Parts: sequence; C-alpha cells; structure tokens
Amino acid sequence: MQIWVGLGNPGPEYALHRHNVGFMAIDIIADMHGFEPPKRRFQGWAQEGRLGNQKLLLLKPATFMNKSGQSIGEAMRFFKLEPQDVTIFHDELDLAPFKVKVKRGGGTAGHNGLRSADQHIGPKFRRVRIGIGHPGNKDRVTGHVLGNFAKTELDDLTDMLGAIGAEAGWLAQDDDVRFMNDVALRLQG
Repeated sequence: MQIWVGLGNPGPEYALHRHNVGFMAIDIIADMHGFEPPKRRFQGWAQEGRLGNQKLLLLKPATFMNKSGQSIGEAMRFFKLEPQDVTIFHDELDLAPFKVKVKRGGGTAGHNGLRSADQHIGPKFRRVRIGIGHPGNKDRVTGHVLGNFAKTELDDLTDMLGAIGAEAGWLAQDDDVRFMNDVALRLQG
C-alpha cells in the first residue's frame, strides 16, 4: 500500500492556483486510472485504486496547506505505513514551470505544506516536485504562488498533468528515474 498526497487548498476559489498543482496531479491520476470516487476520510478526500499491482490511496487534505500533515499522518497511521510509503505532489518555486522532478527526503524550502508533513511524519517521504517557476523577486512570491495559472499557461499545464498521469505507473513501481525521463519525453514532443 502506498499513499500519494496532493498538496493544495480546498475550495473552488483556489482551484487554478499554482499552489494547488498537487491537487490537480492527484485528480488526473485518479481520472486516468479509474480510481473510486473520492470519499471524506482522513481530514480530506481519499480515493482507493490500483496502478499495476500496487494498491494506492490518493489523498487531498482538506485542512488547508499549512495543516496538510495532520491528514497525511492520520492516513499513514490508519494503514500502519512508514514515511517512505508516502509520495507528496507539490508546487516547486525553484523549478522551471512545468518541469517535474522526484526526490526522497530533504528540506521544506519554505513550503508550508511540506513543513507540516515533515512535522507530522518526518522528512523521509518521496516528493514529486512540480515546477511553477520563481517570479524573480522575493516580494512577489506569495502573489505568484497563490495566483492562478495564466491562460497562456493552461495548455502547458494540461500537457504536464497528462504526462504525470500517463507515467504514474513508474512511480508506483518505485522507478523514479524512468518516471522523470518519460514525463520529460512526453513534454518534448
């Protein structure tokens, strides 16, 4: 069993925020791979399903970003899992827009959702870092992160989310390198 978490803020007013790209990734994986409809569980929305021979729980915490770790910790304890069984999809300022990188462990880089997860389950979870780019000036970070994707970015966003969904099976098999390579190849062509 693995838990895959998308970070974001609940509510329609946040739906297209860059900060909600983790929610978007979870939604596309659920849609493309026929997961059950979401149910209110673990202080969020949870969907169970399979990718290949791996059983997964997809989770979107409803606690708002700053308290995401509460939801993640509750689900992890329920299934008696370890932090290395958790994958968190999140926005990443330090990556170019629509680039996707995977890493295990690490710091929080000022990301409140990651900070909350780290406080509740420790740092040893896998991260799928989804690039949103940096606005260039530290004073503009909050507006950038909490702003909607621009209309001119929506095709690139859709392509990237589709690539994540299509290649998610490699993550389920713990082949992070193949996942990153195949997502990048889909986005080139």
